[in-house]
Amino acid sequence: MNMKYFKDMIPLVRPNLPPKEVLLPELEKIIYSGYITEGEKVKEFEKQFSMYIGNKFAVSTNSGTASLHLALILSGVNHNDEVISTPITAEPTNVVVLQTGAKIVWADVDYNTGNISPESIRKKITNKTKAIMVVHYAGIPANITRLQEISEVYSIPIIEDAAHAFGARYKNKKIGNHSPYVIFSFQAIKHMTTVDGGMLTVENITDYEKARLIRWFGIDKKISRDKNDIRVIGYKYHMNNINATVGIVQLQFIEKVISKYISNGKYYDNALKNISGVELCNYYKGSEPSYWLYTMKVDSRKEFIKKLDEFGIQTSVMHKRNDLHSIFSTSKTHLPNVDKFYSKMIHIPCGWWVGPQEREYIVDVIKKGW
Repeated sequence: MNMKYFKDMIPLVRPNLPPKEVLLPELEKIIYSGYITEGEKVKEFEKQFSMYIGNKFAVSTNSGTASLHLALILSGVNHNDEVISTPITAEPTNVVVLQTGAKIVWADVDYNTGNISPESIRKKITNKTKAIMVVHYAGIPANITRLQEISEVYSIPIIEDAAHAFGARYKNKKIGNHSPYVIFSFQAIKHMTTVDGGMLTVENITDYEKARLIRWFGIDKKISRDKNDIRVIGYKYHMNNINATVGIVQLQFIEKVISKYISNGKYYDNALKNISGVELCNYYKGSEPSYWLYTMKVDSRKEFIKKLDEFGIQTSVMHKRNDLHSIFSTSKTHLPNVDKFYSKMIHIPCGWWVGPQEREYIVDVIKKGW
């Protein structure tokens, strides 16, 4: 296929919004309704999201990071506690841990997937460990069964950062139903965007009600302000009706959008097999990725990036391994699988904008070598 077919570079990520003839009338209604902050549209979005995920305890926020902070608070993480986490993730996953005053303890990853290693986690647990942060990196579900075993044995809650894994499944259940705390991000370039926003799912009514309090200064919105007595420190983490309206409309189209990511990911899984210099990820039994990014490992990564760039294909490592940032220097440790994985990992375009011709073209370029 000739590059002349494509007018522009094939991007690695791209925001997706519903058709304007569907979205804009709904936005106009809410913008001029006189009530644009948290209200009925937020409740409606939470209800529809709950139905989609299959978990009735869903609390919306203004960002995935805010949802993570709520999860850490609900887990009881505080000053001088320890949270076991992974450096293979976007920085907010771990920056928010420091915001609680806790220390990060890095676990190594499984080289096959780039996800946190249960074996490494076991070795890192101490009497100060209050939570285990699990990232379903690039939309590949982590080894949830093994992680649940560790959580049960040591009575340490799991927090799933599912910012990359909206629509992914593990053992026939959508991510959002396996752990006490699971967060989603609706930031601009995720599977689904509300322009910005997040969601926290929990397992019980107690955490659900507490999360709702904390996201709005500790004030109970079910009763009047003059009758409130703030008993827990809260934050301004709530979603507003405008973002919620975008989310409600997005959910009408989300299955079709995610199916494109999955279709492209499965195509690459088959088409990129047995290519010299390429290693594909091996998924855990029972897991169904949602392929927010298509991740693979390549030899001579700089040359690979240069070659694909020359052919109009954007690629990237996307995230700097977090343990290289100065703010995490006190947690520095030897992570041999992270070293190996990070030196080879690369992402190629896989989203809704990648059609059959684009993905075939990408594979053909890779097969030619670099």
